Amino acid sequence: MLDKYKNLFACSDRIVHYRFHKGVYEAHYRRYGLDIYACAKDFNEMREKFIRKLLNITANAGIMCLDVSPKELMRRKNVNIPFMNYVNEWLKIKKQTVKESTYKEYERTAEYNFRKNFAKHTVGQMTRSVIQDYLFGIVKEGKHRTAEKVHLAFTCIFDLISEDLGISSPMKKIVLPYYEAKKGNALTKDEEKQLVEYCLSHRENEASSAILVLLYFGLRRSELKTIEIKDETLTCVTSKTKLGRNEVKRTIPFTPVFKRVLKSVDFEKAKRTNVHTIQTTFKKIFPNHHVHELRYTFITRAKEAGCNQEVVMLWAGHSFDKDVKTSVVDRGYTDYSKEYMKAEAQKINYII
Repeated sequence: MLDKYKNLFACSDRIVHYRFHKGVYEAHYRRYGLDIYACAKDFNEMREKFIRKLLNITANAGIMCLDVSPKELMRRKNVNIPFMNYVNEWLKIKKQTVKESTYKEYERTAEYNFRKNFAKHTVGQMTRSVIQDYLFGIVKEGKHRTAEKVHLAFTCIFDLISEDLGISSPMKKIVLPYYEAKKGNALTKDEEKQLVEYCLSHRENEASSAILVLLYFGLRRSELKTIEIKDETLTCVTSKTKLGRNEVKRTIPFTPVFKRVLKSVDFEKAKRTNVHTIQTTFKKIFPNHHVHELRYTFITRAKEAGCNQEVVMLWAGHSFDKDVKTSVVDRGYTDYSKEYMKAEAQKINYII
């Protein structure tokens, strides 16, 4: 027998190397995710120890015999990894790449959709049918938007699993029923008048000032806490900026229509009003409208008044507007003066 074949023995379809060192036979097998070591003074005893350890590992992986390829053994070992391990890995990545407010949304998804329902599942148990049935259940509850968010989270998590473990993602065959999200609408001028009259007659309501600011400056609710007032101009920090990007401040001059209600607006109260209080108050007046439609109303009125559409985009904090024909580069090189912005704001002078 050639020397290079002397220190080998076969175990099923595995070739195991061993050595005789300091009076002891040693075998160490490190392949396909396995790490098995056995030693003994007698060769046959060492070999039996090795086989028992391999049998123990294969039994834990759900394999009843050794007639399984190493790659298959590795695959079966991988599918027994807890699914929540990768949910937690996904959260770690998100924590470093998104803003804190966005990360909290991902945490809620992980808690109420993954941990609550799949805490005991392994990767292998997260089959296409399990995930599909779960998403259909969310859709049946009428939570189409939630189903879309959870679907996206599942996809991201299984991208990690596929990359690390070499397992095909079940998300490739997952489908959701078509759903057209309800689009918001600007308030009519009659509705706007009704809303303004309510706020003026309920100044004691914490939400009244906040609602008027949202209506006449087109802010997002999360931006209220950042507002500053100077020289009849409101400045706020745009909330739709990604982690690591510089804060984007935008300024919106007071318009004639806003100046008519200015005496009834307490900006400090608007800054500290809880967003849920705003939502509750607004829903009492217009059950079929959403607070974000105040933003639509401001943008619509500004365009109806003939304001420069690029300026409206800047007031709203939009990086792109399909109605604005100039390129992003052109807009980046345009720096409108305060006087011009105020002149454009003077156009918003309608009567309700």
